[in-house]
Amino acid sequence: MKHLQFNAQIERDKDTGLYIGFVPSLPGAHTQAASLDQLNVNLKEVIELCIEELSEEEMANLPEFIGMQNVTVDI
Repeated sequence: MKHLQFNAQIERDKDTGLYIGFVPSLPGAHTQAASLDQLNVNLKEVIELCIEELSEEEMANLPEFIGMQNVTVDI
């Protein structure tokens, strides 16, 4: 069995309090949940579903994760 690792961005919606997660390198991979534990379960499920829809060429061309940066701007 081949293992793939994806990085998810997680935010909290101020209005609902729900955690929102999405995988920038995998179009359509986004979900939400009331807890971080449930969000992790939901993210795994949506990633698996998205991967099922990818062609071999799309799988081979998934972007390589390099890192995250926190950028501050003055407004």
